[in-house]
Amino acid sequence: MPNTRQSNAVRLEFSPGSLVQTNLSGAAFTGDWLWVAGDEACGLDRLRRLDPVGHEALRFGDAHDFPLADLLDLPGARDEEADLEGMAVTDGWMWVVGSHGLKRKNAKPDRDHADNAKRLAKVTLDKNRLLLACLPLEPDSQGRPCLVRQAQDGRRALRLKGDGQSNLLTRALAADPHLGPYMSIPGKDNGFDIEGLAVYGRRLLLGLRGPVLRGWSALIEIEVEPHGGHLRLVPLDASGTLLRKHFLQLDGLGIRDLHFSGDDLYVLAGPTMVLNGDIRVFKWPRAKNVLRANQEAARFESSLTESVELPHGRGVNRAEALCDLPSALGGDKPRWLVLYDAPGPDRREGDYTVFGDLLRRD
Repeated sequence: MPNTRQSNAVRLEFSPGSLVQTNLSGAAFTGDWLWVAGDEACGLDRLRRLDPVGHEALRFGDAHDFPLADLLDLPGARDEEADLEGMAVTDGWMWVVGSHGLKRKNAKPDRDHADNAKRLAKVTLDKNRLLLACLPLEPDSQGRPCLVRQAQDGRRALRLKGDGQSNLLTRALAADPHLGPYMSIPGKDNGFDIEGLAVYGRRLLLGLRGPVLRGWSALIEIEVEPHGGHLRLVPLDASGTLLRKHFLQLDGLGIRDLHFSGDDLYVLAGPTMVLNGDIRVFKWPRAKNVLRANQEAARFESSLTESVELPHGRGVNRAEALCDLPSALGGDKPRWLVLYDAPGPDRREGDYTVFGDLLRRD
């Protein structure tokens, strides 16, 4: 269990032109290379390990952009944000998922009451948020890991079939008695909002920030396969079930990120609404064993244990990314990297450098 935190132990250096800069929502490693996603971009950045320059334990920089429009035929415009909230690396693939959620305009202090009332009533969907994709990883001529549209071994970047209004997942969810009614509610209003992704085999776990139903947070389990230039949903059993729901007891918090460590699943959890509240890491022991044996369409899990509470501020320092640190970087003790959305002054240096934390597991 993670039980100690080393604050500001990881330094991330971006550049003025980087796709991702400060609002970090996802992280994954391939060897010494750190990949990050931001919820305001439509792409990923790859950071190289560098020698420390201060008191940090690890430093990453020399950012290189990978715009999703270079890798996939997107449902929306090239520069429209994808609100990427989950990412995972497995078996030579980078998996990414957008929030799939609606957004509501916010009131602004420089607008009058009537204008702000109109803004608060406006709900929209960015087309690229409807993105669930796998991207081939392949080294370039200098051995640097790259995301490519098509790898030399024939693997191709694929996304779940759909358009800018819906995809196979949202269509399957539309009639769901638990989640269907929330598909038309913006994510930050306890509406539908994917913020976590974990992969095992062809099975994907999608963690929902919202909705939280009477204190129960939801994981969606699906299986996908390539078909006709896209990904499609595959039935999970002989009866044709396309998705299963796992309701987790996280003390009323929504899911912000997911990560497997062996058979255990770690869950980063925080407030569903726009609140300055608890952010914690939970452990679901032997989760993979449960998932392999489960045949229920919906099940409830109360066996999660809480490990550590992470810091947060008023409108700043919201932990949104959790991933294992490779053993070559973590030393003799297993460690995890935590990255933050809306980093406060204590986690920034200049305009393009931010800091994350390390968690030690004893």
